[in-house]
Amino acid sequence: MPQDFLWQLSIWAFPVLVAIVFHEVAHGWVAYRLGDPTAAIMGRLTLNPISHIDIVGTVLLPALLIWAGGPVFGYAKPVPVDYDNLKDPRRDMIRVALAGPGANIVLAVLSLVLVKFILMSGGSVTGSVASYLWYMALTSVRINVMLAVFNVLPVPPLDGGRVLVGILPEAQAMQVARIEPFGFIIIVALLMTGALTYTLVPIMDFVIWFLAVIVGVV
Repeated sequence: MPQDFLWQLSIWAFPVLVAIVFHEVAHGWVAYRLGDPTAAIMGRLTLNPISHIDIVGTVLLPALLIWAGGPVFGYAKPVPVDYDNLKDPRRDMIRVALAGPGANIVLAVLSLVLVKFILMSGGSVTGSVASYLWYMALTSVRINVMLAVFNVLPVPPLDGGRVLVGILPEAQAMQVARIEPFGFIIIVALLMTGALTYTLVPIMDFVIWFLAVIVGVV
């Protein structure tokens, strides 16, 4: 029903936007701290979503997935990083890559804190503003954990692929880096075969449970 879609869209839209914007800004901010001003010069060290929105990845893809009832994710325009400007390119590449998933984990924890606050407030989580915030916070947890787990896959150009390039010996790192032009095809193939979902969902569920335990929600 259109009403159901609009309700789902309202619940998912804000968490998706926040998750992907913070993910990209985190990359650029850490790169800036490590010596690369590229993102700052291009005006990408801002939380203004207009600077990061990709019409397909930020708007159309999440909306289509919400409509189809599938797992929802998206992406923003990648923040530019010139690794040659970094103080120690191989070491700092790892730090820049992990900044994005790290930001998503922080957002997931903050969302769980909101969930805990609503529970402790003693208010009803049905048919109220608290209910709306409750569902949005839970949605934020799942979106951010999904983005974090997905992006640490060791497949270039995902963040995990860049981490792998940064830790491997140079010869092996160059071989992995050559995969990058085909990374998207590999990811789509894994999605179509169900292998990616079969692998990631249990990891996501464990991470969510672990964070919930830390926050004290369960």
